[in-house]
Amino acid sequence: MFDRLRIATVLALITMPALSAEPVACTVILDGRSGDVLLREGTCDQRFAPFSTFKLPLAVMGYDAGILVDDVTPRWEWHAGLTAPERDHKPVDPTIWERDSVLWYSRELTRLMGADAFARYVAELDYGNGDVSGAPGKQNGLTNAWLGTSLAISPDEQVAFVRRLLRGALPVDGQAQAWAASILPDFTAGDWMVSGKTGSGWVSDANGDFYRDRPLGWFVGWAQRGDSVVVFARLRVDAQRSAENLGPVVRESLLADLPALLP
Repeated sequence: MFDRLRIATVLALITMPALSAEPVACTVILDGRSGDVLLREGTCDQRFAPFSTFKLPLAVMGYDAGILVDDVTPRWEWHAGLTAPERDHKPVDPTIWERDSVLWYSRELTRLMGADAFARYVAELDYGNGDVSGAPGKQNGLTNAWLGTSLAISPDEQVAFVRRLLRGALPVDGQAQAWAASILPDFTAGDWMVSGKTGSGWVSDANGDFYRDRPLGWFVGWAQRGDSVVVFARLRVDAQRSAENLGPVVRESLLADLPALLP
């Protein structure tokens, strides 16, 4: 009898695009209202795992499902049954979750949502490749789909999603979209007010195993100055190990560059 799981894994490896050893970079900025491309530099159509940038669509799901209530509710306590670094052994509410990028809170949210609702939401939101199956054979999509296993999204798709969110055009409750946008961390870039979410991780293979010499970082969100609104995504994938998470590095680079990119 054929081992179907083994065959599926082999087919996935065969159909995967070859992993490039070259760095990847993209910055894409759209006018938030018209959708016009204001800047698009680098490789912006290639998909990578969203990592913590997925907290934005996950917040949309959580508010629409009624699990998240407002910016401070629910406030969940960390307990010994939750896997987390020591810095996250603390009470967490929606605002802290986004600000400190607390993974255990994301996993509690998807657990309460359930696998069927989670998969339905990702499909309805048309988020990236829509694949929440997780690593082959591990049945971990509910907790790991966005962490370098199955779910992937390109910078072009990231800005399209953010623009739909800001327009209230996602197929969920409008108040859920407004709450999800409101809890994102805020920054300044010159005279631009910026809201955005970082993501840090590594490129991975079809089994969800990381290439530690291929770190990646995201910064995704929007910026406003007066009546002007833009949405942006910046991605950086390096070809050597990094001693620091790349998400914050990418964020700081975009905040530094934005005033010159949008004079």
